[in-house]
Amino acid sequence: MERQLTLGAYWIGLGSTVAALVTRVLAMFGYFSALPSPAGNTPISYRTFFEGAELFFLMAIAGSVLMWARTSKT
Repeated sequence: MERQLTLGAYWIGLGSTVAALVTRVLAMFGYFSALPSPAGNTPISYRTFFEGAELFFLMAIAGSVLMWARTSKT
């Protein structure tokens, strides 16, 4: 189960990183500005994808450490 969660978190983190890079490059050239959120409070920008990527990469690291700890006990 940890393996699937780790792989899923890694790939979602990688996708979020790509989305953050693409939206940042588009923002530099003026094609993308912050999108309004459905609630209207905080706009969705490249920073949203960047922070999501951090979260998912940390989940992937934690999952791999957990798997390593369980296999090294035996």
